[in-house]
Amino acid sequence: MATIYLSKLQSACRRAVQAMQKYWQSSRWHKVIVVAACLGVITFGAMYGIARWYIASQNGKPFTVGVSFIPAYAESLGLDPKQTMDALLTEAHVKHVRLVSYWDQLEPQQGHYDFRLLDWQFQKAEAAHAKITLSIGLRQPRWPECHMPAWASTMPASQWQPKLEAYTQAVVERYKDSPSLQSYQLENEYFLKDFGQCTDFSRDRLIHEYNLVKAADPNRPIILSRSNNVFGFPLGKPTPDEFGISVYKRVWSTPIGRYLEYPFPAWYYGFLAGVQKITTGKDSMIHELQAEPWPPQGKSVTEISLQEQNKSFDAQRFKDRIQLGKSTGMHEMYLWGGEYWYYRKTVLHDDSVWNVAKQIFEQNRANAQN
Repeated sequence: MATIYLSKLQSACRRAVQAMQKYWQSSRWHKVIVVAACLGVITFGAMYGIARWYIASQNGKPFTVGVSFIPAYAESLGLDPKQTMDALLTEAHVKHVRLVSYWDQLEPQQGHYDFRLLDWQFQKAEAAHAKITLSIGLRQPRWPECHMPAWASTMPASQWQPKLEAYTQAVVERYKDSPSLQSYQLENEYFLKDFGQCTDFSRDRLIHEYNLVKAADPNRPIILSRSNNVFGFPLGKPTPDEFGISVYKRVWSTPIGRYLEYPFPAWYYGFLAGVQKITTGKDSMIHELQAEPWPPQGKSVTEISLQEQNKSFDAQRFKDRIQLGKSTGMHEMYLWGGEYWYYRKTVLHDDSVWNVAKQIFEQNRANAQN
């Protein structure tokens, strides 16, 4: 019986080879198609192989889950920022938080720093024994991305850049002795030109800022983040201690007028992290994993119904996103939307995503203790 099956298999292979030879010889365009198909298979196979290698290399490393927190966003949802942060730290048991230091908020008048907004966030994190990654620089998370104060907006770069650097230096000096401060995120998706109200993408400025922060606090790692789902690799200077990757799964696409589900599987992000590890020797993390809705037509979350919010994010999608993040092989990720979970619980009286968040952080805490 085995001999019969082997004979049939050999015959099938010969017929396939003969058909391919005939197809190859029939026209020049057929040759192009065959070559393109072969290159595609080789490329796909190499990408998948790198991804599997990277994912396997990360097995056994402790897994960390954190959340971004932005007081201004909490306020835009009608929430009290302090209550919201308290809830995340004490009810959801968040132990890793990414904070922002918007230039326009903390230096509202030229040369006059007001750190009260960031001070109370550090105090709450320290009291909860939570770890902080601090976003610094001009470009930081959430619209309009570049948070330049009004007094600097009319200046040329040659004038505002030294003032930005002086402000960045002041931020680092103020918080570098905090026991909760774990790392810095320098700029946010710095070279992403298609999103945000940003006009300066000078690599020299980024390098200069990186060197400034390293000199002021040489012992803490600096993270640089890349834009969402874009194929390519940040190989130029500066080379950070770690790379961040943004992962968004379901968004509203204005050009097509509907929700767009990015088709990339978890191993694709493992491939990005794997190539980064091979080319630079540096690790990668998910610095922004979508865990809130993406409202349609430029609206805010407060302008759409709960039913509409569920079209891009709900409790089941939350669980699926967490599984996606874990399956990439990256062992550290920060969720995007903590303020929204609390808004949905307290304002919309739907605690479904809040309960999922609690389960996620409780499990992460339990795993860290084992």
